[in-house]
Amino acid sequence: MENQKPPLPALKGIFFVTGTDTEVGKTWVSCRLLERAQEAGLSCYGLKPVAAGCEETAEGWRNDDALQLMAASSVKLPYELVNPVALKAPVAPHIAAQQEGKVVTLARLTGYVRGALNAHPADLILIEGAGGWRVPLNDREMLSALAKELDVPVIQVVGMKLGCINHALLTAEAIQKDGLRYAGTMANRGGANCFGTMDVQEENLLTLRQHLPGAFAIL
Repeated sequence: MENQKPPLPALKGIFFVTGTDTEVGKTWVSCRLLERAQEAGLSCYGLKPVAAGCEETAEGWRNDDALQLMAASSVKLPYELVNPVALKAPVAPHIAAQQEGKVVTLARLTGYVRGALNAHPADLILIEGAGGWRVPLNDREMLSALAKELDVPVIQVVGMKLGCINHALLTAEAIQKDGLRYAGTMANRGGANCFGTMDVQEENLLTLRQHLPGAFAIL
């Protein structure tokens, strides 16, 4: 495999962005895709429907991932549309909601996102998940079901570290078994939340390319 990174694609459409785990660089990758879209003259924005881990500001509770998506978007939306469910504790969303006496439901999240999509069409819209693919919203529902309700293709972000092959293949398998369109993989090896120099990184990238469907880009 060549060491040069391929050009980042300028995507068009609506995509759900998931990770193989938390802290693999979903937001960093999403921001790079939004920036690439702007460079190509496309209108774009990112959404973070539910975020756990917020800080209190003069404007209210704010999540850093959501703020980064807003900064990288050409379509400027109010914070409440970008991140309608902002939870304080940096833990799993259903636990953070329980701590605040709240219940987060799939129907509620779907309504928020569809409202934003209908009111603000754009060439590229990225809907960023929280953590990995199987993240509970409550006792019965998973955040992954939001992508299915919206019927949008899924982009997987892989953090290049030991164990990434297993995590990536299992996540891709789960996405496809859920009946969703697997849009491709973004391998994060040089951006935010990068994990340092990985032994035999090129060999790991080659293995991922060979076993994962769809497009593949290295950041």
